[in-house]
Amino acid sequence: MGEVVRIVVFVMAFISCNALLDLSGVQEIKGTWMRSTTLPCTYMPSEGFTQQTLIWSMERDYGTSTIFRRDDSGDHVLLSQFRDRVSVPKHSPGDASLLIENLEIPDSGHYTCQVIWRSKNNSLITKEVTTTVKVVKVAATKPVIRASEPGLTFPPGARASLTCVANGSPPISYRWFRSVPGGKALLLSSQAELAWDSLQPSDTGKYYCEAENRVGARAVQQSDAVQLTVRESPVTQQPSPGTSRHTRPPFTPRGGAPQRVPTDAPAAKQAAGRDAVSEGPPVATAIALQMSQDWRLMWKSLLSTYTRRQILRLKHPMTLSP
Repeated sequence: MGEVVRIVVFVMAFISCNALLDLSGVQEIKGTWMRSTTLPCTYMPSEGFTQQTLIWSMERDYGTSTIFRRDDSGDHVLLSQFRDRVSVPKHSPGDASLLIENLEIPDSGHYTCQVIWRSKNNSLITKEVTTTVKVVKVAATKPVIRASEPGLTFPPGARASLTCVANGSPPISYRWFRSVPGGKALLLSSQAELAWDSLQPSDTGKYYCEAENRVGARAVQQSDAVQLTVRESPVTQQPSPGTSRHTRPPFTPRGGAPQRVPTDAPAAKQAAGRDAVSEGPPVATAIALQMSQDWRLMWKSLLSTYTRRQILRLKHPMTLSP
C-alpha cells in the first residue's frame, strides 16, 4: 500500500511540474521586411527544475535546421544567414523568446522553440512550441523632402539640392515635379535627389516629389510641396567718409565727471599746477607743502647770514683811503 502511495505522489508532482513548465507562444506572426520581430516562448520557472538546453529551429521546404542553441557552453548561432541578427534574453528566467532583426523574405517559415529541463533526480522534461512567421514587404510611405542647407532661400549662383526620402520595400522609384501656373506640374527628374550647380532667380518656385514601389496596388505617394526662393542678399549701406560704423559714448571716469583735456600747453601746465595743490590727490598736496617749507627755511638762512654780515661791518668799519 505504501508503495502505491509513493507512486501516486510522484505522478501527481510530475503532472504538476509539467503544467508549470508548459511553454507559451503564438501560432503566427507577420513580420515587416527589414524590421525586427520577436517570437515569444515563455514559461513559469519551477523550483527543482533547471533549464538545461534551449533550441530554436526553422522548418522550410527543404527541411529543418537549428538556428540557435543555448547550453552549458554558451550561446551558438548555427545558421550563417542569421548571424548577428538573432538573440535570446540572458538574464530573464522563463523567457526564451527569439528576437530577429532586419527581417528578410527568406526568413519566412515555421520556427520551433524547444526547452529541456533537468530535475533534482536528473530526469529530463522537454517541451516545444511552434510559430509561423511570414515576412511581407511594405508599400512606399509618404515621402519627406530634405534640403541640403537649412532653410529654402538661396542667393543666385549657390549650389543646392533637395532629396526625396520614403520608407518601404525596395526598389523605390522617385520623381520630382515643379508646379506651374494652371494647376499643372513639370516633370524634372526621376532620381531621389534634385540638384542645382548654380541657382538662378528663375528657379524660384514650388517643388514636390513622388515615391512608388512594386508592393500591392503600386499606389503613388506624394510629398508636401516646398517653396524654394532665389534672391539677392540685402545690400548693407557702407559708412560715409569721415564717419565710423561703430560709435561709442565718451569715456567717463569712475568718479562720474568727464576728464578735462586742455588744448593750450601753458594753460595745461598752470592747470596741472593748480590741480596738484587744490584738487590733486593727497600725495601731490604733501609734496607741495614740503616744497613751501623748504623755501621758507632757505630764505630764513639767507636773512640770518645777511644780518650777521651787517653787524660785523658796523663793529669794524672799513677806512677808505683818500
